[in-house]
Amino acid sequence: MNPFQHGEVYVTDDGAETDLDLGHYERFTPAKMRRANNITAGKIYHNVIQKERKGDYLGATVQVIPHITDEIKKHIKNLQGEVDVVICEIGGTVGDIESLPFLEAIRQFRFEVKPKDILYVHLTLVPYIKTSDELKTKPTQHSVQKLREIGIQPDVLLCRTEKQLSKSLKEKIALFCNVDTRSVITAMDVSSIYEVPLSLEKEGLREIILEKLGMKVEQPDLERWENINKILKKPAGKVKIGIVGKYVDLKESYKSLTEALIHGGIGNNVGVKFNWVDAEELENENGLKQLTECDGVLVPGGFGDRGIEGKINAVRFARENKVPYFGICLGMHCATIEFARHVAKLKNANSSEFSSTSPYLVIDLLPDQNAEGDMGGTMRLGEYPCQLRKKSNAYKAYGKREIEERHRHRYEFNNMYRIQMEEAGLKISGLSPNGNLVEIIELEDHPWFLAGQFHPEFKSSPMRPHPFSVILFHQP
Repeated sequence: MNPFQHGEVYVTDDGAETDLDLGHYERFTPAKMRRANNITAGKIYHNVIQKERKGDYLGATVQVIPHITDEIKKHIKNLQGEVDVVICEIGGTVGDIESLPFLEAIRQFRFEVKPKDILYVHLTLVPYIKTSDELKTKPTQHSVQKLREIGIQPDVLLCRTEKQLSKSLKEKIALFCNVDTRSVITAMDVSSIYEVPLSLEKEGLREIILEKLGMKVEQPDLERWENINKILKKPAGKVKIGIVGKYVDLKESYKSLTEALIHGGIGNNVGVKFNWVDAEELENENGLKQLTECDGVLVPGGFGDRGIEGKINAVRFARENKVPYFGICLGMHCATIEFARHVAKLKNANSSEFSSTSPYLVIDLLPDQNAEGDMGGTMRLGEYPCQLRKKSNAYKAYGKREIEERHRHRYEFNNMYRIQMEEAGLKISGLSPNGNLVEIIELEDHPWFLAGQFHPEFKSSPMRPHPFSVILFHQP
């Protein structure tokens, strides 16, 4: 999945590479997403073609209706079980050909379940025209009209807008879109995504949904959300983190990462500002000036050799200037390479991902991995356990010996150089349970220098900030 096309690639516990939207659900709810929570058109068509090849359709003509729509409904129904509600988000725009089979599938659901067991919530745009200071409802009217043409009557309208909808505008939208006025909800643009629960509660969305579904639940306690927003608006302090990456022009590529850092700031009552640095700009000394005003440096995960020397230079800057450093996945590889070159004196040390001629490949493929195979098929994906070494920053952060974190990588620390690197001062503070895989490295003679092979950002939420992001901002 190309970050420039899809934004961040979000990884679930069971190793699925999914859309970044699943990250929002995990951050806002206690639910744990799985492979089954992400249904793509490619997956649906692939399954249908496989069934046709196996003869499951007995030679019948394979069509969008019923074969594709039935496959979509099957995936949705597979999510039912011990849950009370299944939220099914259909991406795209009403009228686009790509989403039509999915919309047809959920249209059919209306006739397969009880009336109060299904609810259609439609998100629309109500643009604000600044020059005339007015909100335009026509896009919403036409979107609902298109939706009704394919047989779906929305029960609730979420109207995304820059300004509050007046009572008269809500009544107008309700009249033209065939919904009751209470069900026209203002979905206001807000400064932080964490204001959304409070904003929608104020609009009465929860009560309307429960009423239409015939459900009763306890009054939610929103005090924690209120406290989170107070900290975001008026933090006790501020920190600036330099993020050195190759996709910095598209911030969505690092969505979970920036959110996890914000969570760490919330946990320490500080605001977090990001200094986005293109790794290629750090391949010369002048570019490193961009890091001089940063309170910490972070090198996130990634693939490929573009900008790699700039990332290694960023690591060296943080190590030599005693600036807090946090490396994630590729950020750990860069830290290992930099330490090998400039501290362990392994000249021209590198990773086999970037060089085949280096005399010291301190990062390499696992012995059982095939570099010529499909990239996705040889990656270490999903949640894996890790054992921490006591008297380390990692143990201090977690407060326990055994942890589980999510991975997405092919290359590992090369154990051929483990003893040599440790003798030079590298501290290995996290290992796989069998001791074969290096998961976390630190430096003894540095205020806070830590890098992990996994992606801690995928397990952070505003209510439960990841231990690493909390302790990063808690440095003296």
